[in-house]
Amino acid sequence: MNDVNADNISDAAICAIDTDGIARITLNRPDIHNAFDDALIADLTAKIETLDADPAVRVVILTGAGKSFSAGADLNWMKRMAGYSHSENLADSRALAKLMKVLNFTSKPTIALVNGAAFGGGVGLAACCDIVIASERASFCLSEVKLGLIPAVISPYVVEAIGVNQARRYFLTAERFDAQTAKDIGLVHDIVPGDDLITRGDDMAKILLANGPMAMHAAKELIYAVANTPISDTVIDDTAHRIADQRASDEGQMRMSNFLKK
Repeated sequence: MNDVNADNISDAAICAIDTDGIARITLNRPDIHNAFDDALIADLTAKIETLDADPAVRVVILTGAGKSFSAGADLNWMKRMAGYSHSENLADSRALAKLMKVLNFTSKPTIALVNGAAFGGGVGLAACCDIVIASERASFCLSEVKLGLIPAVISPYVVEAIGVNQARRYFLTAERFDAQTAKDIGLVHDIVPGDDLITRGDDMAKILLANGPMAMHAAKELIYAVANTPISDTVIDDTAHRIADQRASDEGQMRMSNFLKK
């Protein structure tokens, strides 16, 4: 397993790629429950962008060290932000918004392994991943309103995952909820015993590795092209062009040929 950008890696977010092309990012601030600060946000954004540009990377797995996935904002960072001007707060918020956007729209399939508590922005990280697998010990909370704040920059992704009706409850109540509730409302796909979380993540990564990388990227783009869009002649024509392009691609030709030979 090789480190990515070893000279520039921060201990707060460890990233390595194995020989199969599985990149593993581990938030590594277990003493403060893997909470964000501005440095971690910038580092994590840069790492995801680097992985996205690397053709050797096939799947990205994101998890947290220790007992928590991510507790959201670091309290010391929040104390610093309390003294920021409006323009400084805006710049800070845009940096976090960029992280969520980069993670959500990366061309690689992403798997979140939620090993423990996911609060605030931690919920946002999970919602931005394609597949979310949670330990049965995991818990979730959109806690911002308790602090007089709102889950603003994560909201597009969280609302997309859980829907408006559930957002109206959990954005306003800041209730803590368990992994089963997270699965029931659409935030989590699978729940496993904590000791099986890494194995289940590896099994899911192997499923993804069996698929065409360009096809999976195109499938991700397809989802956003048709989601919440009325069926129209424009949409129908767009989907026809997308499948024609994929069939004519080198990957499509090779994989269809191999399949038909079987």
